[in-house]
Amino acid sequence: MTSVLYDAPGPRAKRRNVLFSVVFFVLLALLLWWVWQTMDDKGQLEWSLWKPFTTSEAWTTYLLPGLADTLKAAALSMVIALPLGAVLGISRMSDHRWVRIPAGAVVEFFRAIPVLLLMLFANEFYVRSTGIPSDERPLYAVVTGLVLYNASVLAEVVRAGILSLPKGQSEAAMAIGLRKSQTMTSILLPQAVTAMLPAIVSQLVVIVKDTALGGVMLGFTELLNTRSTLAANYANVIPSFIVVAVIFIVLNFILTSFASWLEGRLRRSKRSTGAVLGADKVDDVNAAKVGGTYGTDAGGSI
Repeated sequence: MTSVLYDAPGPRAKRRNVLFSVVFFVLLALLLWWVWQTMDDKGQLEWSLWKPFTTSEAWTTYLLPGLADTLKAAALSMVIALPLGAVLGISRMSDHRWVRIPAGAVVEFFRAIPVLLLMLFANEFYVRSTGIPSDERPLYAVVTGLVLYNASVLAEVVRAGILSLPKGQSEAAMAIGLRKSQTMTSILLPQAVTAMLPAIVSQLVVIVKDTALGGVMLGFTELLNTRSTLAANYANVIPSFIVVAVIFIVLNFILTSFASWLEGRLRRSKRSTGAVLGADKVDDVNAAKVGGTYGTDAGGSI
């Protein structure tokens, strides 16, 4: 039995795959055992280091407020970067050079600069040119840096998603008299969302993790920053790193799981029902689309 992408493995290939799998899991078990033994030898598994995480003080004073600030910065960045990236991506495909060239320059410029530098520049700008309070300035700088960088990346995701659609979609829209803006908003973008969704979610996961850069360089009180305060208070550096890493893993797993569910729902909603319409039904559907979706002028023509 063969697949479109590869031939089905034979008996020898199956035995080889099983062997590789067994070797991999044995090596992984040995690595985990070595890590466990090293931590035990260094005293990092003592109950006194992990006990603070069983009390409410460590969570309500340090971890949960830091997680709240992480989610706040990430949510603001997502809400701003997504539509901005969509606008820039569509602008790069414009027929007008005065729109296409500036949009391309903005995308290439901000995509080439590390997000940490964008945060530092934004912080200096807010210090010298605005009256934002010092306790709120790190949040503004982090969000600004994340928006500028990720909007430029998302712009390329949007552009690639639209260009991945068959040209027949645009040609069919032109054949029925739709303008390019109508084709983009009514036909291309809705279809491209499903193709773009995995890449968009991957970028959203990057946004969540990159909030930690603001804690390291700007003193933004996100999860990793509050972890350092917790570790200094309870003297449990390694356990605090492990707990924060687990929190990030769980958070990103929730994001990717939701994206997988949403992608599957979108794909199912776009499947054809398989029903065969008669000629009279087809005429009724076309008349409804012309009258309800595309509109008519005073003379009744499209």
